[in-house]
Amino acid sequence: MTGPSLQDVLNGVGTTVAEHLRNLPAGPNVYPGVPPEYTNWRNEQYAWQHTCVLFNQSYHMAELLVEGPDALKLLTYLGYNSFAKFPVDSAKQFVPCTPDGYVIGDVILFRLAEQTFNLVGRIPALHWVRFHAETGGYDVTTTLDERSAARPDPFNRTSYRYQIQGPNASAVIEKVTGQPAPELRFFHLTTITIAGKRVRALRHGMAGQPGYELFGPRAEGEAVHAALVEAGEEFGLRLVGGRAYSSNTLESGWIPSPLPAIYTGEELKAYRQWLPADCYEAKASIGGSFVSDRVEDYYLTPWDLGYGSFIRFDHDFVGREALEAMAGRPHRKKVTLALNTAGFLQAMGTQLERGTPAKWFEFPSAVYSMHPYDLVKANGAPAGISTWIGYSWNERKMLTLAMLDAEHAVPGAQVQLVWGEPDGGSGKLTVEGHGQLEITATVSPVPYAEVARKIYADGGWRVRQ
Repeated sequence: MTGPSLQDVLNGVGTTVAEHLRNLPAGPNVYPGVPPEYTNWRNEQYAWQHTCVLFNQSYHMAELLVEGPDALKLLTYLGYNSFAKFPVDSAKQFVPCTPDGYVIGDVILFRLAEQTFNLVGRIPALHWVRFHAETGGYDVTTTLDERSAARPDPFNRTSYRYQIQGPNASAVIEKVTGQPAPELRFFHLTTITIAGKRVRALRHGMAGQPGYELFGPRAEGEAVHAALVEAGEEFGLRLVGGRAYSSNTLESGWIPSPLPAIYTGEELKAYRQWLPADCYEAKASIGGSFVSDRVEDYYLTPWDLGYGSFIRFDHDFVGREALEAMAGRPHRKKVTLALNTAGFLQAMGTQLERGTPAKWFEFPSAVYSMHPYDLVKANGAPAGISTWIGYSWNERKMLTLAMLDAEHAVPGAQVQLVWGEPDGGSGKLTVEGHGQLEITATVSPVPYAEVARKIYADGGWRVRQ
């Protein structure tokens, strides 16, 4: 990279890195290219559990194509899950860590051909791969297709990417292709024909419901989309806008927003110098009631995110030594917190009174920064962190995904979510002035939706943000 770097930005902040990130003006992640709602977000949420939905994911996720003789070698060195079995036409989760064992990002890795791989998701993990590809002496080439919000030509993407999900998804695929729906294992790929176009199809799942992720050349996307919409009409297919899309993770249990753990450490200085000053990581705002002067307290481990079982020490990879040391220690556990209805309504009631209100709950996702962190207490003492909150019309609950100390991560236990910024939102553009309060919540399973728990136990997966 040339020009100012992320390290230059951090050198000039004049405060702690954590305080700098808290004061950034960036709000929650957006979903360009689709309207907030096609009908209304309640019916759109309902459809992914009861009929089927079509997501347009063509704009908000970055993609990195990695090709060459050393492509698998590079990715194996950066990934902590096993690559011993990774055939062509399959996919896997890819969650690289720092040398200290903290998560950098979370994406899906597709093996499209023997020496061709594609990573799809949020940009921090893709930056990490590109850095090692360019500086590690690997015989690979990389091609980055940035998300629409970060490029001068927002809709000039390389590919389209759709996801069809729900109980009727297979019926829609059968009608639009004129063939039986492909019988695939989860996270395996095939090729189907829609509207005369060859379409790659990944067996996928979201909130426990079956479905497929479909992708191909951007120029063919409009014809494929129109054919899916027409075929889905008799099966109750709904298009899903940005408001509902960002809330699906509450039912599936996937934490979409780990802060990349790259802001400190001498080993990562060269990486921070490689990253440009205007990169995602330089704008990664944090917010919520959890506050620390140490940015390291915002870093997350694979166990925090529920990924501890994926770690395989069958190969050498970045962070292996640190993760081996962590493996035998106590870990926080990922849970769903269901907010007490009376407590939630009391907080909402302050919006109808004069005086200082509680922080507003936006619907369906009540997220106000790129990386939300709210404090969770048990018996008045810190017990963990909540990181994604919103409302599920299907469950009729305000839910939040959290990571709790193991002794408090017991289904049915009562904890308190601290809601609101400690300074009442002073200086934060994305929240109004407010008072902080505590809302009782019940520790619940993750995924929260019963059907999702069953499907995921059998090897299903979740939608990506």
